[in-house]
Amino acid sequence: MAAFNRQNADQLRATLQDAVVKCSERCLYQSAKWAAELATSLPRTGDVTPDSDTDPDSPMHDAEQLPSPIPIVVTPNSDPEESRLESQEINKYLLAKSYFDCREYDRCAAVFLPSNIPRGPLSTAAPNSKAATPAKNAKAKSREPDRSAVSGSTSLRNTFPRLSQKALFLALYAKYMSGEKRKDEDSEMVLGPADGGMTVNRELVGIGRELEGWFAERIDKGKSEASQGWLEYLYGIILAKGKNDEDAKRWLINSVHLCPYNWGAWLELSELLGSVEELQRILTELPQNIMTYIFYLYASQELYQFTEQIHQRLTELERIFPESQFLKTQRALLFYHSKDFDEAESIFSTLLHADPHRIDSLDHYSNILYVMSARPKLAFLAQLATATDKFRPETCCVVGNYYSLKSEHEKAVMCFRRALTLDRNFLSAWTLMGHEYVEMKNTHAAIESYRRAVDVNRKDYRAWYGLGQTYEVLEMHLYALFYYQRAASLRPYDPKMWQAVGSCYDKVGRPVQSIKAYKRALVAGTYYDSGSSFGSGTTNAEAPHGILDPETLYQIALMHEKLDEREEAASYMEMTLAQEEGPGGDDDDEDDETRRPGTGVTTTTSKARMWLARWEFSRGGLARAMELANELCQDGVEVEEAKALIRDLRARMEGEKT
Repeated sequence: MAAFNRQNADQLRATLQDAVVKCSERCLYQSAKWAAELATSLPRTGDVTPDSDTDPDSPMHDAEQLPSPIPIVVTPNSDPEESRLESQEINKYLLAKSYFDCREYDRCAAVFLPSNIPRGPLSTAAPNSKAATPAKNAKAKSREPDRSAVSGSTSLRNTFPRLSQKALFLALYAKYMSGEKRKDEDSEMVLGPADGGMTVNRELVGIGRELEGWFAERIDKGKSEASQGWLEYLYGIILAKGKNDEDAKRWLINSVHLCPYNWGAWLELSELLGSVEELQRILTELPQNIMTYIFYLYASQELYQFTEQIHQRLTELERIFPESQFLKTQRALLFYHSKDFDEAESIFSTLLHADPHRIDSLDHYSNILYVMSARPKLAFLAQLATATDKFRPETCCVVGNYYSLKSEHEKAVMCFRRALTLDRNFLSAWTLMGHEYVEMKNTHAAIESYRRAVDVNRKDYRAWYGLGQTYEVLEMHLYALFYYQRAASLRPYDPKMWQAVGSCYDKVGRPVQSIKAYKRALVAGTYYDSGSSFGSGTTNAEAPHGILDPETLYQIALMHEKLDEREEAASYMEMTLAQEEGPGGDDDDEDDETRRPGTGVTTTTSKARMWLARWEFSRGGLARAMELANELCQDGVEVEEAKALIRDLRARMEGEKT
C-alpha cells in the first residue's frame, strides 16, 4: 500500500464523514456507524505523522498545519436536477425520515409513493432476467446495465412520480423494511409452525419490478451515468433475497463503484461469496481503492482464511486506522478461526476495556471464553452486556453461553430463542441453539436449528458439522457423511472435520476412502501445534513437525486391518506408540530441552500396544509380545487382558522349551 501522509488522512476523513451523513440521510444506520467509527480511528489532524520532521512544540508546528476540513452539515448534490428536486422535497423528506426513525415504515413510504405496489411471494427468477444483469463489458466505473436488453422489454415502465434518488430510496427502503417487519410478525414463534421458508417478504416482488422499470427509463434517457449507487444497492438486496446471486453480485458491484463508502453494499456482496476462488474472481471488477482493500480482508476472514498474507494486509490497514475497533476485531477473529484462543481473548479483552459499552461481536468473544472454560470472565461479560443493552441479540448469546457453560441447557435455549426473536437472521444464535438441543438429545429441533443457520450463512462450517453430528446420532451415516464433507470443504485444514469424514466412511463400509480421509486429518493436524497456538511457524512449504494424533493413526491401522493388510496396520500401530515419546523420543543424543513432548500413555496408545502384543504373539514374536504386555501392566490400562496375554505367553514359551 502506498505511503499514507497527513493530506491523504484528511481527505479520507472528509470522505468518510460525507459517507456518514449520506448513509444517515438514507437511514442506513449500521453503515453510518461503521463509517463514523472508521473516520474516528484515523490519526487526528494535529498528530505528527511518520514523515513529519517538525517538533510539536516548535513555533513552526502551527505554521505547517494543514487547514482543517469544513464540517459537513448537509450533503450537497453536484447534479443540478437532483439538487433542485431535493430542495423541493426537503419538507416531505424530513417528515418521511422522522416516520422511518419512529419505525412507521408504511407512513414513511406513503409520503412519497402511493400504496399501489403489488405484494406477493417472491419468485426465484429475476423480475426480468435480461434487465436484471448489468452488461459485463460496460465501463468499469459505472457497470451500467445493458441498454438494449432493458429498453427492449415493452413490459418495463416507470410508475414512480418524479422524485430525487434520495427520496425514492428512502421510500422503497421503508417498503422493504415494512415487508421484513411483517415477515417476522407472520413467523410468530421461533421454530414454530409458521417459522420457515414459506414466510416471505411480500414487498420484494413489487419493489423489484418497479426498480427495473426505473432503471430502464434512466437508460433510455441516457441518465444512467448520473446514478448515485443507492438504488443499485437496494436492487442488489432484492435480487439476493430472491436467490438470484449472480445478478445480485453485478448490481452490488455497480453500487460500490458509484458509492464506495456504503459498507452495507460490501457486506451484502461478501455474503454472496461462497469460496476464495469467487472472491479472487470479482476482485478485478471492484474499484481500486481502500474500501476494496478492507473488503478483501473482511471477506477472507469470513471465508476462514488466516494466512500470513491476510495478517500482513491487516497490519497495513492498522497503520492507517491505528485505533479502529473494527480492524482489531478482525484480527481477533482471525486468531479465533485459527484456534489461537489466547491471542483472540487478549484482543477482545483490550477492546472491552477501551469501550465497555460496545456490544458488537461480543457473541464471538463469549464463544472464545466458553471454549476456554473461563467461567468468571464469561459471567462478567454477561453482566456487562446485560447492563448495557439487555435486548440485543449479541447480549442474549453471551448470556446463553454462560448458562450453557453451567450445563443449564434449557435456560441457554431460552436466551438463544430470545436472540432470534430480536433478529431471525442472527447466525450465532441458530448454531448455538442447535448445540444446546444436541445436549438435550432433541435431535429434531437440533437439525432444524442447524438448517436455519445454513440458510442464513452457507459458509458456517459449525452448522454443517452439527448437522453431521446429529444425523450420526440418528445412525443415518450417509446423510452425516454429506454434511461432514461440506464442513471439511469449508475448513480443509481442520483435522476434526476429516476425522468425522473418515469415521462415517468406516461406518458405511468404505475403508479405503476412510483411510484417505484420516490421512487428510493427519496432514491437517500438522498445521496445529498441540496444546498451543495454531500454525506456530508451520507453513505449506515446511515439513510437518510435532506429534501426530494417536487416535487418527490408530483408526488408520484398524482400516488396514479390515482390508487384511496386517503389515501396514502394524506399522501404523507402531507409529501410534511412537507418539508417546514425541519426535526424537528414541534419539538419546537429542537435548531433552529441545525435544518436543509426546502424548504420554493414553487409552489409544494402550490399545495399540495390546494390538501389537497380540500380533507379535500370533506370528511368534514372543519376546516382543512379552515386553509389550509387561508395559501394559505398568500403564494401568487393559491390565486384565494384559495379564491373560502374559499367562498365554508363558505357557507357550514353556511348551516350546519342552
